[in-house]
Amino acid sequence: MTEVGSAGTAEGTQSATSSKQPFLATVNPVARVLGLFLLTTPLLISIDWVSAVVALVCTLFLVPLSGLGFRRFLGRSLPLLIAAPISGISMALYGNPEGKEYFSFLLAHVTDNSISLAIAIMLRVLAIGTPVIVLTANIDPTDLGNGLAQILKLPSRFVLATVASLRLVGLFISDWQALTRARRARGLGDHGAIRRIISQVFALLVFALRRGTKLATAMEARGFGAPIKRTWWHTSTLAARDYVTMAACLAIAVAAIGISVWAGEFRFLGVA
Repeated sequence: MTEVGSAGTAEGTQSATSSKQPFLATVNPVARVLGLFLLTTPLLISIDWVSAVVALVCTLFLVPLSGLGFRRFLGRSLPLLIAAPISGISMALYGNPEGKEYFSFLLAHVTDNSISLAIAIMLRVLAIGTPVIVLTANIDPTDLGNGLAQILKLPSRFVLATVASLRLVGLFISDWQALTRARRARGLGDHGAIRRIISQVFALLVFALRRGTKLATAMEARGFGAPIKRTWWHTSTLAARDYVTMAACLAIAVAAIGISVWAGEFRFLGVA
């Protein structure tokens, strides 16, 4: 009776804990990755602003389901907020010149068409990058490896390498913070921000190459590269919530393209 009661208590605690998790945290990582492809791939065939806005707005509604707070989401979105204006400026200067011309210099021509393309590109960068942040938030590398091997039937060598590489991604942040503290302790981090960032990026690249080489040697020594059939610790299957997630991602993409066509703003990528 004691064992049964303990098991029941453990199951109750586990179910209570899982019920407190965000919805996307309970979705199989493979379903989240497949949903990401279903959502973003159709957006690559068009360059209009309507489909990008629709997809971006729908994705923002999914942020609470990922468990990311506002500060974490904003911090992870910072590279997108930097890349979007850069891509927009280049398109505004060198896009297909059509309509009224506002500015020109050598090969750069700012026209009505290039400005509209710049706005569409900036929105599309956000529309494609935001689902990556939302759907890949807090993915456990081990769970992803189990899904890749058992659901997608990928080779074990590739799966193990993927899991190992994802495990090392988190170390980059710790290495960057350690490098920053070390440079400040030596009095080198108080001025010259651009030069400091470039030197730290190079040092981080050296650390990554050394750690990757050591990890690859250790994994080969332990037989992870052997061409044998492997077993996996946990069983990975797709449940109803996984299919719902993938269907929702596909529905967002279809709605974005459909609304763009209905509004007459759809512009195929090849004729931009």
